Amino acid sequence: MLIQQLVNGLTLGAVYTLLALSYSLVMGILGILNLAIAELFMIGGFIGFTLISAGFPLPVAVLGGMLGAASIAIIVEKIGYQPLRDAPLVTPMLSTLGFSIILQNIATNIWGSDPLQLPIFGEQFEIGPIRIGEMQLLVLGATVVLVALTAYIVQKTPMGRALRAVAENRDVARILGVSADRLMMLAFILSGALAGVAGVLIALHYGAITPYLGVEIGLKAIAVMVIGGTTRIWGALVAGPLIGIAEVLTVAYGGSQIRDFVVYGFMILILLLRPQGLLGGARSDQGQRV
Repeated sequence: MLIQQLVNGLTLGAVYTLLALSYSLVMGILGILNLAIAELFMIGGFIGFTLISAGFPLPVAVLGGMLGAASIAIIVEKIGYQPLRDAPLVTPMLSTLGFSIILQNIATNIWGSDPLQLPIFGEQFEIGPIRIGEMQLLVLGATVVLVALTAYIVQKTPMGRALRAVAENRDVARILGVSADRLMMLAFILSGALAGVAGVLIALHYGAITPYLGVEIGLKAIAVMVIGGTTRIWGALVAGPLIGIAEVLTVAYGGSQIRDFVVYGFMILILLLRPQGLLGGARSDQGQRV
């Protein structure tokens, strides 16, 4: 039973990782917490769920969820962030919170407030005492690939160097010829695409989705981001499985009523003992992004 719970925890943690990475991209480059990401995750899940229900293959559903969430992220950036980027940081954050509530209401009016259900996607495999589904393998594999791809783009490509330049000093980056406006939009698009993929994978894995899916998972993903290191890409890959396993084991052996206490209690402990996160640098370089 313990090994099975570890596998389940890794799967849940993988979804937290993708969503935490979405938060980290915007936080690291723009310095704001985009609270609409949780609902982009939910919208992506609904789009993928709808495409699968209509008979489209899985790759089309994943692509649809990714493109749908990324497209909405553009709207959020254009309306909710761009006009407010010179305002105090709390102002665009509250604007994205407003967008998250609007998106939740739109989803409720389109798909209804009751959970939508679909048969569990993919086959189930038994490896000794462990039972693992095709979707679990897909979630785990997709997470590793997407985290590695994002890290490569940010750290090794010219576009990534430009993103890091904007993160360090937006005005200097403009003087050097970097199109800061275009790159800020790109940060929103990448974060929306990652959230959309995560939404599709988790909806198909559990075979159910509601307009409120993004609220709980989104808050857990913020905790993962904080624990791993607010702007550290690889921190999400470490903290996501850690929180996923902790939550699943807590439910299995302690009861579901204390799982949030364990997750957020651990986050508070990390903030007290190591505010820069598990993979963050020394306290002196906490301002460094990406």
